[in-house]
Amino acid sequence: MKRIELSCLGGALALLCIPLLLGSKATPNPAANHRNPVERGKYLVAYGGCSDCHTPLKLGPTGPEPDLSRYLAGHPEEAVLPQPPTLPMDSWSVATAGLTAWSGPWGISYAANLTPDVNTGMGIWTEEIFINAMRTGRHFGVSRPILPPMPWRGLAGLTDEDLRAIYAYLRSIKPIENRVPEAMLAGQPVHD
Repeated sequence: MKRIELSCLGGALALLCIPLLLGSKATPNPAANHRNPVERGKYLVAYGGCSDCHTPLKLGPTGPEPDLSRYLAGHPEEAVLPQPPTLPMDSWSVATAGLTAWSGPWGISYAANLTPDVNTGMGIWTEEIFINAMRTGRHFGVSRPILPPMPWRGLAGLTDEDLRAIYAYLRSIKPIENRVPEAMLAGQPVHD
């Protein structure tokens, strides 16, 4: 039996993301073309597996399933979590069962509310802010770093047209009020 050792967080996250992307329910759809930005954005969000971390899970008849009443609303504000376990090496990370909260060498990060709710989601984000955030890996395009496991580097490689389409789609979904906890770096809250 071969043993694979991962020596860095990036490698572990890359390996984790492969099954998430391959297991995505999105299928290639030539009809999701560039003429309809919202449909194109919906396709890209599904293909990219955004819901895998940004939509909480609920217990369904066959086990955990996405809670579509909280579609892309991020880590549930009412979910009080215990302290994360102490990890043996710097390259390890752990996640909640629903993949909405992650802990690793950087601290603790929570999946953001991507809905257009003005008070708790991305409702005040402009298209320019969104594109800058995806290009720079900075919240609001200028603030704190966007924390793991968010694959912003992959999103940074998309065209402006595709990023505008994702933004258009995110603006079209139902706003959900859900104040995600602030990220923690070295035990201290990170303010936006």
